[in-house]
Amino acid sequence: MPASEPQFHYWRTLLWSQWCFTPPHPTTQWTGRTVIVTGANIGLGREAARHFARLGAEKVIIAARNIDAAQKAKASIEISTKCGPSVVECWPLDLCSYDSVKAFATQCGTLKRLDCLLENAGVSKYRFYKTDGALDELQITTNVVSTFLLAFLLLPKLKETALKHNTQPHLTIVTSELHHQATIPERKALRQGVHTTLLDALNDPRTSSRSGRYPTSKLLQVLLLRELTSSLGKDYPVVINCVNPGFCHSALTRDFAPIAYIGKIAMRARSTEVGSRTLVHAASAGRDSFGEYLSNCQVALVSNFVRTSEGREVQEMVWREVLGRLEGIEPGISRNLR
Repeated sequence: MPASEPQFHYWRTLLWSQWCFTPPHPTTQWTGRTVIVTGANIGLGREAARHFARLGAEKVIIAARNIDAAQKAKASIEISTKCGPSVVECWPLDLCSYDSVKAFATQCGTLKRLDCLLENAGVSKYRFYKTDGALDELQITTNVVSTFLLAFLLLPKLKETALKHNTQPHLTIVTSELHHQATIPERKALRQGVHTTLLDALNDPRTSSRSGRYPTSKLLQVLLLRELTSSLGKDYPVVINCVNPGFCHSALTRDFAPIAYIGKIAMRARSTEVGSRTLVHAASAGRDSFGEYLSNCQVALVSNFVRTSEGREVQEMVWREVLGRLEGIEPGISRNLR
């Protein structure tokens, strides 16, 4: 197969997805269930939360850093779905802060049950940022480390719900088709001996790739999820998957406004409501989605790199490094992966 053929297939599939496919309205009922949607004060997360409320969820938790915006989202959802005032709750969560993630997870311990953790929150920045107190660059902190910190902290609650209520909870991470374009250029720093770990290379402004940072963070999500589900095994009572919502109109691309605007027009970007349908579908998908990457409301192929022997080696390396990072943030967290 010519080297250019996989890329041609990728672009052909992408154009078909954006121009010819419309995700169907979610219909699975969520009566009596509790759902957490991170980053649900705006965009895809807000529209996904709206769907969950419309479909009868007993509790929909909007997890967001901006509580004022979360309250506005709550009011909007209540008006459009006519759900009761006790259905939607707004809880503070700042993925830039490990302490905030841990505090949020502790608060989740008060829930009677947890049927879905939909990790939608993420950031896309062109410039290199590092927040006070964080060990990693902003996009790595938010999209990777804190995302999996929250997932690992809440897996026991999801598993408890599965066993206690004889149901099938979901952990769904919102990733991106851009992982197909990621090459992790920071690996060059390892080959050249500049750094000894990939995280160090990703967190060094001298060796980090600015334009490739967001796709790289999404590739890391895919690799970590595959390794997590491989270690837990197919019989694990929680369905764990990741989903690509497609190219959508959202605030995620605000740092790339001019280029993103042109791209949205050319690619016929989905509205946030249409894109959110894919999130709710993944959060309702069956056991056949365990460990899988979903796109256009079905199981899809991950990138060519992920499926190579080199991709497997990088996957294992990323798993070791990120798990080590999480152990440093919350000692003993590995015991939750049982």
